[in-house]
Parts: sequence; C-alpha cells; structure tokens
Amino acid sequence: MSALPGTPRPGDAAPEITLPDAHGTPVSLTGLRGTPVALVFLPFAFSELCTSEVHELRDNLEDFESAGVRLHAVTCDTVFTLRAWAEREGLGFELLSDFWPHGSAARAFGVFDDGSGVARRGSFLIDADGIVRWTVVSPPGRARDLGAYRAALAAL
Repeated sequence: MSALPGTPRPGDAAPEITLPDAHGTPVSLTGLRGTPVALVFLPFAFSELCTSEVHELRDNLEDFESAGVRLHAVTCDTVFTLRAWAEREGLGFELLSDFWPHGSAARAFGVFDDGSGVARRGSFLIDADGIVRWTVVSPPGRARDLGAYRAALAAL
C-alpha cells in the first residue's frame, strides 16, 4: 500500500519524536542522528500478526545491523507492556512506547488510526541525517514484506 496523506515521503525530513523505550528511557530521533534508523509502527503488542512481524524482524536483525541501521518498533502500548513483550519474545531491538500523549509519534508519521486508536502498519527508513529514504504502509491485517525491507536497506 502506498503512503497515506500526511505520511512523510522519501526526501522529507523525518518528524522529530521522543518516546520512552521499554525501560522508560527517552529515545529521540535527534539523539539518533549520525546513524540510520528504521521505525516500524505496529498496532498492538502481543497480537498474533504483530508478534509474527517482530519475530521476522528479530530473526533477520542481522540485515539491519549489517547495513548499520538501528531498528525500533513503535506501538501505543505502555512501557510495561513493551518490556514484557520484548522479554517474552527475546527481541534484540528497541521497542518504543507511543502511549502518552496517545499516538503522538504515529500521528506525526501519518499512521495513527483515529477509529481504532492505534498505529497502522507503517515502516520508515531514515538516513543518518534524519531524511526519510523509504516508507511503506500496509493495509490492516496484512504484514509487511521482509524483501521490501531488504531492498530499502540495500538502497541506503
């Protein structure tokens, strides 16, 4: 699916966001400058499809690491939920909580679903200078394609 209205497109500066990680430590895109970042918005921790997606990312984390890209998954769940999910699933990348103000980062990236109160499945590859280089938004209920991530990482 192509980008939604309000979603940053390749060549746009990424919106500035600061979110707590699963331990409550603030993480900002500005603080990550100098390193490419992949932001993966997910609707719900512990849901079947979201867990399947994070397993695929976890099992292929080497693709991101070898490209020098830091992977961060973002949901509107609390830090406590994300910590439990990361521990249960053995994730080797950071989870960020967009719980409060509810969905502010998802809104900034144009992937917040007002009807359901969660993020849509949007992914963004941001270069070391904070410029969006690739984006994809999947329809509800459909996982993103790992091959698309790999192609975007290779093009970075």
